[in-house]
Amino acid sequence: MSKKEEIEKKTEELLAPIANEHGVRIYDVEYVKEAGEWYLRAYIDKDGGVNINDCVDVNHALSDALDVDDFIEEAYTLEVSSPGLGRQLKKDRHFENSIGQDVELKLFKAKDGVKEFAGVLKAFDSTTVTVTINDKDETFVRKEISVIKLALDF
Repeated sequence: MSKKEEIEKKTEELLAPIANEHGVRIYDVEYVKEAGEWYLRAYIDKDGGVNINDCVDVNHALSDALDVDDFIEEAYTLEVSSPGLGRQLKKDRHFENSIGQDVELKLFKAKDGVKEFAGVLKAFDSTTVTVTINDKDETFVRKEISVIKLALDF
């Protein structure tokens, strides 16, 4: 397991009882470096959506827990937010909760000359994702997908 994965896993373990106490669910945790700065991001959700107070309360509690445990060597910025309407699907639980919903996906390399697809998420397993596009099922290899997210309806 990489250092990044270890930090994400340990943070998620610290966050689990905090999320439960505040009536929210963990959607995802990511530890990323952007423009030379490290960010620890916790995405939370609940039925009806989270509000700013949920994010602030969870941020304070998680920050305190991280200060006590102090397992991250680098300086970082902690962010707690909603995963948003066009949330990315990364983990099996994300896919499972999104079956039957409209998704958009982009591939690293074009498939039949096309890199971007939109349709309804039909199924997934550990290596593939199946999306119904124009009444036809298309199966994509998960490691070939650069991003898959819920489609925004406006």
